[in-house]
Amino acid sequence: MILGLANDLRVGEYGITTGSKKKVNIRENGYLLLDPGDFGVVSVLEILKLGDQYVGRFGLRSKYSRKGLVATTGPQIDPGYYGRLIIGVTNLTPKPVSLPYKDDLISVEFHRLEEPATNPYRGPYQGRLELGAEEMEFISESEGMGLSEMLNTLRSLTANVSEMDKSISALTSQFKILLWAVPIGMAVLALIVAVK
Repeated sequence: MILGLANDLRVGEYGITTGSKKKVNIRENGYLLLDPGDFGVVSVLEILKLGDQYVGRFGLRSKYSRKGLVATTGPQIDPGYYGRLIIGVTNLTPKPVSLPYKDDLISVEFHRLEEPATNPYRGPYQGRLELGAEEMEFISESEGMGLSEMLNTLRSLTANVSEMDKSISALTSQFKILLWAVPIGMAVLALIVAVK
């Protein structure tokens, strides 16, 4: 393999997240927002066309890795691939992270193989230029809780437990007062009965 050239690929026109569950036009909206714990897919702007003698390796730009995003898509672009990459990303932080339209998202290193691949890529993603029904259905029809929904539920449960703790503390204080008041009341009652 002969070392090749590196290039950046930018955030494309469309994306979808587990939080929104709908296709977002990033160009019109200006960005795709990944809430805490959100998983999303986004298409890159550039169209790739690799010859049978070229392969690509990609990774998320460090500015996004440092914000807590993780790319969940395989890091290789096979020889012979043609189309736009669809990148899966997960926000592992407690803060929302936005992916602005046309912002550098991933870096790709292209390498020239010593010989053309004997079996270049001809799989199901060949020629894909936008988000497909597969990504849309997977995210919009997914059952169960996504990570972002679990985090929101845990936050809500934490708040509820905190409120219950305050209520129990108040009841405990009232009960302690009652424990002191009952014997005193009994003593006063006994005194009144004795005086009569």
